[in-house]
Amino acid sequence: MEPDFELESALGGRVAGVDEVGRGPWAGPVTACAVVLDPAHIPVGLNDSKKLSEPRRLALEPQILDTAEVAMGWASVEEIDALNIRNASLLAMARALAGLTTPPDHALIDGNALPRDLLCPATGVVKGDTRSLSIAAASIMAKCARDRLMRKLALVHPGYGWETNMGYGTAKHGRALHDLGVTQHHRRSFAPIHKILCG
Repeated sequence: MEPDFELESALGGRVAGVDEVGRGPWAGPVTACAVVLDPAHIPVGLNDSKKLSEPRRLALEPQILDTAEVAMGWASVEEIDALNIRNASLLAMARALAGLTTPPDHALIDGNALPRDLLCPATGVVKGDTRSLSIAAASIMAKCARDRLMRKLALVHPGYGWETNMGYGTAKHGRALHDLGVTQHHRRSFAPIHKILCG
């Protein structure tokens, strides 16, 4: 399935697509993005960020920035541990929407849950990054931003492999946790980290 602009066209007005990345990693924040595409200037090749190579995502990133309204939202490791990852993801999405210059007329949000207290009507779209071009664009932007942050954190905390695993639970990451210990960027509420801290 390729994403299209049918959901946005049916709603009319300024429609924002919202998606997040980083629910599964052991380390780092969760990152969300809201994108309002210009129907007359939609970059070619938008798709679910997981279906695109990194070079393709990086090539699309400036095209999206040049033609669309974009706002990022983040939820910190501390917020993930305090709220749980689901609620922290919803918080990041709400922050992304709130970051747009003007509230959109409607938001299409990836998944089946909606953040609370939004400034506009919203619809949850299951597998939205494969259905909506706006959500696909948001997934690309969120992925690029979070990957960039994790590479910066990898320079400060070498050995965990964050420059390639982006904080996900790879074998290298697991070995480094035992050898190097837990950093302030690790999610203490996640079972592998919690187990080490309580061990």
